[in-house]
Amino acid sequence: MVKLAAKCILAGDPAVGKTALAQIFRSDGAHFQKNYTLTTGVDLVVKTVPVSDTGDSVELFIFDSAGKELFSEMLDKLWESPNVLCLVYDVTNEQSFTNCSKWLEKARSQIPGTSLPGVLVGNKADLASRRAVDSAQARAWALGQGLECFETSVKEMENYEAPFHCLAKQFHHLYREKVEVFQALL
Repeated sequence: MVKLAAKCILAGDPAVGKTALAQIFRSDGAHFQKNYTLTTGVDLVVKTVPVSDTGDSVELFIFDSAGKELFSEMLDKLWESPNVLCLVYDVTNEQSFTNCSKWLEKARSQIPGTSLPGVLVGNKADLASRRAVDSAQARAWALGQGLECFETSVKEMENYEAPFHCLAKQFHHLYREKVEVFQALL
């Protein structure tokens, strides 16, 4: 049984639901933040996630960062050396989806020459009548970037755990690959 620790950057535009996603995940669905409050720096959420089909787990240190450019210089230090990335957009806001490219580039620039496993999360899927981003379009973009794609509704508590379980599995996979490389050297 192995317990790994991974630094996860939660990135995306303001008001897409990053904090709500992190909080509901941490509380196992018990805490939904009804009032929007702007994250002005970084909130840290820590949760251990079991890796399916193994006895191992990954402790995710989720850095929930402000989506406003105003705080970006402050974030540079906190974004150093991420292990996994969770990009979040609002399915009713096409600009928040378009800006995921910028957030992805910023995260990947923190670890040049290394792949950064991650997920793309379309939040607010419960607002189907106001949808502005097509699911297939988001999936295609995510696939092209090497990301897994999920849609969630934090408000309805739908699928909010899946992205984090995927991140834990991705990080665990990287760990197993490194172990195999080391074992091959022996």
